[in-house]
Amino acid sequence: MSTQFWDRLWRSAGLQFVVLFVVAWFLYGDPPGPGSSSATLASFYDGHRLRVLAATFILGMAVLNLLWFAAAIRDVLRAAGQDGWGSAVTASSAALGGVLFVLMAGGAALAYRAGGAGNEVVLSGLNDAAWACLVITSFPRAMLIMSLTFGMWRAGMISNALFGTGVAALLLVLLGGTTWAASGVWAPDGAYSRLISPLIGVAWIVVISGVLLRSPAAARTPESVPVPQW
Repeated sequence: MSTQFWDRLWRSAGLQFVVLFVVAWFLYGDPPGPGSSSATLASFYDGHRLRVLAATFILGMAVLNLLWFAAAIRDVLRAAGQDGWGSAVTASSAALGGVLFVLMAGGAALAYRAGGAGNEVVLSGLNDAAWACLVITSFPRAMLIMSLTFGMWRAGMISNALFGTGVAALLLVLLGGTTWAASGVWAPDGAYSRLISPLIGVAWIVVISGVLLRSPAAARTPESVPVPQW
């Protein structure tokens, strides 16, 4: 349990987040879109209750790994003299984690309430709120990509080409915050909001994780204990 062990574990947390996120995404399945009837919602969440709750637990573990990953990035950027960007990583990951926890709570509540009688309004409201939260995550995800990209570029850890790729990823993810159409690709449950935008963010975390794991860990020495002067 050396310092090097913990450093590498935290630096690999981004990859652990990606694996857990993908597993949870596929396990959850394809939930009904916003505005779905109560019968459709009850059929999905009552029939897939165990899968939804299992996916909620796995996604919760994924968020914890995301926060550990952000802590590792903050440590690296602070050592490189980019503490401002490191603070932005911490803030954006915390905001993203908070919205994801609300999203998970909504899914778990739907799984619990779907089988009861007289829950039509509750089911519809929770489902619409969950899809709205998915769109809202575009903003903290974009801030996280921005802070990762600019911070590591200013620290000299990524090339100009990777920096340009990160800026493009930032803009594409931020564009997901406009997916409020009633139907189609640009709807909250459309392909861009539900698939393309999250995949861009996940891919960028994989790239940054690779850079982070290849970079040398900063040397750590115990802090010296001041000797009182008598």
